Amino acid sequence: MALGDLMASRFSQSTVLVVPTQNHHDDSTASSSSSAVAAATNDDADFPNRRDSEAAIASSSGNYAGNAATSMAYLPQTVVLCELRHDAFEAAVPAGPSDSGLVSKWRPKDRMKTGCVALVLCLNISVDPPDVIKISPCARMECWIDPFSMAPQKALESIGKTLSSQYERWQPKARYKCQLDPTVDEVKKLCTTCRRYAKTERVLFHYNGHGVPKPTVNGEIWVFNKNKLTRKNRRKFGWPKNSEMEMGMKMLESHCSCSHPLRGLVVSYTQYIPLAINELDSWLKTPSIYVFDCSGAGLIVNSFVELHEWSASNSSVSQRDCILLAACEAHETLPQSAEFPADVFTSCLTTPIKMALRWFCTRSLLRESLDYSLIDKIPGRPNDRKTLLGELNWIFTAVTDTIAWNVLPHDLFQRLFRQDLLVASLFRNFLLAERIMRSANCSPVSHPMLPPTHQHHMWDAWDMAAELCLSQLPSLVEDPNAEFQPSTFFTEQLTAFEVWLDHGSEHKKPPEQLPIVLQVLLSQCHRFRALVLLGRFLDMGQWAVDLALSVGIFPYVLKLLQTTTPELRQILVFIWTKILALDKVDLVKDGGHIYFIKFLDGMEAYPEQRAMAAFVLAVIVDGHRRGQEACIEAGLIQVCLKHLQTSCPNDLQTEPLFLQWLCLCLGKLWEDFSEAQAIGLQEDATTILAPLLSEPQPEVRASAVFALGTLLDVGFDSCRSVGVDEECDDDDKFRAEVSIVKSMLCVASDGSPLVRAEVAVGSAGGYPKQNQHMMPHGSIVSPQIGPIRVGNDNSPVLRDGRVSSSSPLTGSGIMHGSPLSDDSSHHSDSGILNDGFSNGVSNHTGPKPLDTALYSQCVLAMCTLAKDPSPRIANLGRRVLSIIGIEQVVAKPFKPSGVRTADSTASPNLAGLARSSSWFDMNGGHLPLTFRTPPVSPPRPSYITGMRRVCSLEFRPHLMNSPDSGLADPLLGSAGASGTSDRSFLPQSTIYSWSCGHFSKPLLTAADDSEEVLAKREEREKFALEHIAKCQHSAVSRLTNPIAKWDIKGTQTALLQPFSPIVIAADENERIRIWNHEEATLLNSFDNHDFPDKGISKLCLVNELDDSLLLAASSDGNIRIWKDYTLKGKQKLVTAFSSIHGHKPGVRSSNAVVDWQQQCSYLYASGEISSIMLWDVDKEQLVNSIPSSSDCSVSALKAFIVPVNQDTRQIYFSGRSLLGQGGEGAASQVHGGHFAAGFLDGSVRLYDVRTPEMLVCGLRPHTQRVEKVVGIGFQPGLDQGKIVSASQAGDIQFLDIRNHSSAYLTIEAHRGSLTALAVHRHAPIIASGSAKQLIKVFSLEGDQLGTIRYYPTLMAQKIGSVSCLNFHPYQVLLAAGAADACVCIYADDNTQAR
Repeated sequence: MALGDLMASRFSQSTVLVVPTQNHHDDSTASSSSSAVAAATNDDADFPNRRDSEAAIASSSGNYAGNAATSMAYLPQTVVLCELRHDAFEAAVPAGPSDSGLVSKWRPKDRMKTGCVALVLCLNISVDPPDVIKISPCARMECWIDPFSMAPQKALESIGKTLSSQYERWQPKARYKCQLDPTVDEVKKLCTTCRRYAKTERVLFHYNGHGVPKPTVNGEIWVFNKNKLTRKNRRKFGWPKNSEMEMGMKMLESHCSCSHPLRGLVVSYTQYIPLAINELDSWLKTPSIYVFDCSGAGLIVNSFVELHEWSASNSSVSQRDCILLAACEAHETLPQSAEFPADVFTSCLTTPIKMALRWFCTRSLLRESLDYSLIDKIPGRPNDRKTLLGELNWIFTAVTDTIAWNVLPHDLFQRLFRQDLLVASLFRNFLLAERIMRSANCSPVSHPMLPPTHQHHMWDAWDMAAELCLSQLPSLVEDPNAEFQPSTFFTEQLTAFEVWLDHGSEHKKPPEQLPIVLQVLLSQCHRFRALVLLGRFLDMGQWAVDLALSVGIFPYVLKLLQTTTPELRQILVFIWTKILALDKVDLVKDGGHIYFIKFLDGMEAYPEQRAMAAFVLAVIVDGHRRGQEACIEAGLIQVCLKHLQTSCPNDLQTEPLFLQWLCLCLGKLWEDFSEAQAIGLQEDATTILAPLLSEPQPEVRASAVFALGTLLDVGFDSCRSVGVDEECDDDDKFRAEVSIVKSMLCVASDGSPLVRAEVAVGSAGGYPKQNQHMMPHGSIVSPQIGPIRVGNDNSPVLRDGRVSSSSPLTGSGIMHGSPLSDDSSHHSDSGILNDGFSNGVSNHTGPKPLDTALYSQCVLAMCTLAKDPSPRIANLGRRVLSIIGIEQVVAKPFKPSGVRTADSTASPNLAGLARSSSWFDMNGGHLPLTFRTPPVSPPRPSYITGMRRVCSLEFRPHLMNSPDSGLADPLLGSAGASGTSDRSFLPQSTIYSWSCGHFSKPLLTAADDSEEVLAKREEREKFALEHIAKCQHSAVSRLTNPIAKWDIKGTQTALLQPFSPIVIAADENERIRIWNHEEATLLNSFDNHDFPDKGISKLCLVNELDDSLLLAASSDGNIRIWKDYTLKGKQKLVTAFSSIHGHKPGVRSSNAVVDWQQQCSYLYASGEISSIMLWDVDKEQLVNSIPSSSDCSVSALKAFIVPVNQDTRQIYFSGRSLLGQGGEGAASQVHGGHFAAGFLDGSVRLYDVRTPEMLVCGLRPHTQRVEKVVGIGFQPGLDQGKIVSASQAGDIQFLDIRNHSSAYLTIEAHRGSLTALAVHRHAPIIASGSAKQLIKVFSLEGDQLGTIRYYPTLMAQKIGSVSCLNFHPYQVLLAAGAADACVCIYADDNTQAR
C-alpha cells in the first residue's frame, strides 16, 4: 500500500461506538485528528460533536442478565488531557528539532575527493625476487595481462597503462601518474608532485611489489637503483649462479641490522633499494590512502600504525587521516595458484565483477557449461543498470554496502563508505578480496581494521544473483538483440524489508536491508515502493531516522527534490518531515524550499500532508535569514494566508494540524524580520488570523497567537527595506497593532496554558524593538535614565534618578469583573505597556490620543497572568510586568504589603495629583504590586492628547542586574550585559518546539493501547459493573462502622479512589494528602500551589477508568489537574486555568463551586458571579457562559447524564424534551450538558446547554428558612429526574423535576447547621453532615439509617464540625472530613476495621 494510501486509510476511519473490550483511547494528539473524524456527526445537531462516543455497558450481557437496573450503568469512555502538550508543559521540555546535529553528523558535508593517484609498479619482469620460490604452474597475470606474452618492457608499460585505466573506472576525474620499476628519487618526485597537485584532497598510493623482496620488519619497501639487474649483467653483481642466491638472501636479511658490515656493500651493489615508510608518509602527507599488493604486506601496516601512534603521543596534532589496504598478513605470501591472477588483490580492488565471476564460476554448477572467456564479453556498461553488467555492478554495490553497514560502527562506515567515492569503492571491493583470498589461506589487512566479513550470508544473495545473470550470458552474447531479464534481487530484498517492518521494532535487530533500499532509490521502477517502505521505517521513531541517515539517505532524498514525478511528492514530503523533526538542515542552497512551497499550495494532497510541508518550511526559515528571504521571494506569505483565509471551520478538508502549521510557518517567517512583517501587515494578516483564536484545538489557538505576536514586534523602519514607504502607512500599522492587541486580549484567559503562554510572550516581544523609534522631539535623554516625556515638551519628570510617567487612564471607564474588562488606575515608570500596544505616535505629524481602555485591559491581562494558576505562566506574567516597569513582590498569604514608594519631587504639571492604590485593590492582597515610582491618579482628559511614548526600556539588562532593581523573579536577572541583544532577556515562545514534537511520533499507525492497558481497563470495568449491581441491590446499610482514620486539621474536601484503597484529602492550606487506607500509609503529600489562601472546594478524578488525574479546584476558581499524584514527590501539573471570570461589583474573591462531567469532558464552575462557566476540558476552552438568572450567587453545582434506552426514551423538564430531536433513535447513547445549581437564596435551577434559553426550570424547595443550598445531587438509578437538595437550614428536599410545584419528600436532618451532603452514585443512600458534630445517613425513602457522633477512639471523642462528605463511587463507603479534627472512612457494620 502506498504511503499516501496508508495515511488516507488511517485518517478516513470515523470513530464508532466504543465498548470496554476495545481501544478506548483517542489519538494522542488533538491537533492530528483528521477532518474525517471531526466530520462524525451527533444525532443532536445542537450538541457539540465528541471524538469519543459514550458506551453503555449493559450487564445483562454478562453475569447480571435480566437486571434492568444494572443495564443502565454507564461507564465513560472519553479520555482527556493526554495530549503531547500535557506531558511536561510546566517543565518546558523541548520537543522540537534539536541542535545536536544528528542530521549533520551523517550528512556528508566534509565530503572528500581523491584528487591524484600514484601508481608504483616494481615488477622487474623475467627476474624473480630472491626471497620467492615459485611453483609451477603459478599465477602470472598482472592486470589481466600475461607479462611473458610480450617483451618485458612492453609488458610493463601495458600493465601500467591498464592499471591506470582500471582505477579511472572508479575515479575518472583524478590525475593519474605511474612509475614503472622506479628508483627512490623517482618515487619521491612522484609523491611530492601528487601532493602538490592534490592540495588538501586525498592521494592514493598504489604499490605493486611482485618483483621485489618482501617488506622488512622495520617498515621498508623495496624499489630499484639506476643499475637494474638484467640477464646480460647479472654476473657483475656477484650472483652468476643459482647456488649463490642463498648468499644474496643473507645479504638482504643482514640489511635489517644497521650495524652489519656488509650493509653498504648491499646498498651499493644490489638492484633492490629500501624505502622507509616514514619517508613515504612524509612525502604524501595527509589525507592519503595506500594500497600494498605484495607478500608480507601486513608488515607495512604494522609499521604505519606504530608510526602514527608515536606521532600522536609526541604531538598535539590530531591523528593523521591515513588509510591502508594490504594484500596479506605480515607472515603470509600471496597466492601462487594458477587459478588466480598474480595480482589477485589488485584485481579484486579494480575489477571486482570480473574477479568475482571468475572465482564464482569455478565453484558453481556453471563451471562445466560456461565458457570463462564469455565473462570478458558481458554486454553493457557498469553504470547502466538496464544492462547485464550494470545490474551486476548494482547488485554487488548493494551487497557490499549492506555487509559493511551491518558489521561496522556507523561512524566508521560513514568515513570509509560515504566520504570519498574512490575510497568507498576500494573498501567495497576489499570485502570481495577478503572473501576470495581467504579461500587461498590469505587474509587481507586494512587500517582501520575491519571485522571478518567473508562468511556473511549476504554473499549467498550475491552468488544467487550472479548465477541467474550468468545463466543468460551465452544467449546474450550469441544474440545481441536478446532481451535481458532483470534479476529479482532487489524485489526480494524489498519484500524482506517489508516483512521486517511488519514485525520489527526499536528493540530488535535493525533491518539489514536498509542500504539496499538506498540503492533501490536509484531505479525508477523500484523507487516508489522503496520510498514508501522507507517512510514506514522512518515513522517508527527518531532511532529509525538516525539509522537511515547513518546509511547515507541524505544526498539521495535531497537529489529527489529535483524530480517532478507527482506520485513521489507526498512520500518525499513525509520523509523530509521525519528527517527535519530530528534536526535542522539548510535546504535553501539546494533550492529545496521551492518544492515544499509548491506542495503546500497544491490541493491534491491531504491537509495533514500539506501540514507536513508547512512544518518543513517552518524549519527552513527558523532563525535562518537566508531561508526567510528565499521563502518571501517565492511567495510563501501569500500562500499561507490564502489557505488560512479559505479554510472553513466546518470544512471536512480543514485539518487543525494544517491550520496550526500555517500559523507557525508564518510566525517563523516574519519573526525578527521587518521586511516579512511589513508584507504580513500589507496582506491583512491580522484579520485573517483573528478567527483562528476561537478554534477548538488549543494548538491552533496558540499558534495563531504566536503568529500575531511576531507581527506585533515591528519597528517604524520595517517598511524601508521593501521600498514601499507610501503603502506602509503608520496609521495603518497603528490600527493593525491595536487589532492584534485586542485579538490577543480575547484569549488572555484561555483555558490552555499553551495559549496563555503565547499571549504573555507575544505581549512582551513588541516592546524593545519599538522603543528606539518612539523618541519624541525635544525629549530629555540621560545615559542612565533614558528619554522622558509626559504632557508637552516642557514637562519632564525625574524621580529618584529613575524614569517616571503617569499612565494615561481616565476615571470614567472603570469596570469590575474580568481581567479583560476591569479598568482601574494604573502606573508604570516607563509606560511600556502603553508603548507596545499603542505603537506610539512620535513619528506622526499630529498627536494620536491613547486608548486608555485598551491600555487598562492590557495591564490587567498581564497582572492576571502574573497570578496564573500555572507556575510557568505566572512566571511569564511577572517577567512581562517587570519589562514594562511594574514589579510584583511575592508576599506571604494574608499579608498584603503597601505600595513601595521613593522620595521624589513632583513636577509642577503633576502637582495636586493624588497617589492611588488601585493596583493594590485589583490584586486583592494576593500578589501585591510594587512600582519603581509612586502610582498617581490618572491625568485629566486634557492631558491625554499630548502624551507620547516615554522610555526606551533603558532599564533592561543592565538595570535588571542592578542591586536596586528589586526584581522578585530571579530569571529576570539572567540576561547578559548591556551589549546583549534586545530579545536576550525576553520570555521565549514554546509553541513551535512543542508542535514539532508531533512529527517525531509515529504518524502512519494509530497509537494503540498496549495489552496491559487494555487488560487493566477491562478489569476495572468488570469491577465497576459488579459493584454497581451490588450497590443497587444490597440491603440498606447503617454505614456507621469506622474502618480508617487520620488526624488532619482543617479538612475541606475528601475523595475515595474507585479502584484502589486510596483516600485523598485537602486542607484549608491547600495541602493535598494521599493515603492507602488499607495499609494506613501516607503515599504522597504536596501543596496545590505556592500561595494558598482560600482552600480547595472540590476534588475530582479525571479519566477515572484509566490512569486517573486529580482535579483540584481552589475556592478562588483556579483549577489545577495533577498526574502521578500517588507517587511520592513525583506529581506533575498537567494543566491549570482560572474557571471563573467576571466577578460581581465590589467582590474581591469568590467561593467557587465546580463539578466535573467525564462523559462530555465538561467542567461547570460558578461562585460569586452572575453566570455559570461551562468549560470543555478536552478543548481547554470556555464553551459558554450561562446566565444564572438569579441575583444570588451559586452555592452548589451538580452535573448529570441522561441515559436513553428502548424502554425509557425521553425525560422531560416541564414539558421540554432534554433529548431534542434525536430522542427516538438515540438508543444506548449518553448526553451531557445538563446540570442543576443551588443558590444562596435556597433556590434550585435546572439547565440544558443545548436549548437556546438554557434555563429549563427554577424551583424553590427551601421555603421555611431562606438559606443557601449546601449540596445538590441526583438520585441513583434509572430515574435521573429526581433531585436531592440540602439547605444550610438543615432540611433535605427530594424533588421530581417533572412536577416541580413542591418536594415530594422532606427530611429535617439538622437544625440550622447542615454543612455537607453526599448522594451515592448507585446505592439508594444519602448522608448529611452538621456543624454540630453529627453525621446522619438516610435512605431514599427518608428513613434514618444511622448516626455518627464519635470517633473510634478509646475516649470516644466526638467528631468535629463536618466539612465534607463523599461516597465511594462503586462501594458503600463514606469518607468524612472535619474542619478541626480528622478524616474518617465509614462502612457498614459487616466490614472489618483496618
